[in-house]
Amino acid sequence: PSDYRLKPAVTYDWDATTSLKQLKPARFKWIVDGDDAEFVDGFIANEAQTVVPESVTGTKDAMRDEEYEITPAVLDDDGNEVTPAEMGTRSVPDYQGIDQSKIVPLLTKALIESVEKIEQLEARITALEAD
Repeated sequence: PSDYRLKPAVTYDWDATTSLKQLKPARFKWIVDGDDAEFVDGFIANEAQTVVPESVTGTKDAMRDEEYEITPAVLDDDGNEVTPAEMGTRSVPDYQGIDQSKIVPLLTKALIESVEKIEQLEARITALEAD
C-alpha cells in the first residue's frame, strides 16, 4: 500500500537534482549471457545504494555458505540408497539486487526541478527581450 495515511512525515522540499547527479547510469554486459551478451543500460547496485538506499537489497561483497554434492549417493537396483551422498560446504557470492522502480521518484522530482529552472530562464529571456 502507498496510502497517505501510512505516511505521517511527508515533505516535498528536498533537492533531487544533487542526488540525481550522484547516480552513475552505466552500460554493461551480463556474464550469464556469455559470448552473446549485449550491452544493457542500468545501475551497479552498490553505486546506486549510496544515493537511493531503498532501491538496493543485500550487502556489497557479501558471501553465503552453500551446500553442494561432492559425490552422489550410490543406489542399488531397487533405488535404495546404499551409500549416502558426500556433501560439502563452500562460500559463494550473495549478490545484491536493485529495484530500479525505487529510483523513479528521484528522477521525477529532478525532472520537475529542471522544468522549473527552464521556465525561470525562459521568463528571464522574455523579460530581457521585452526591454
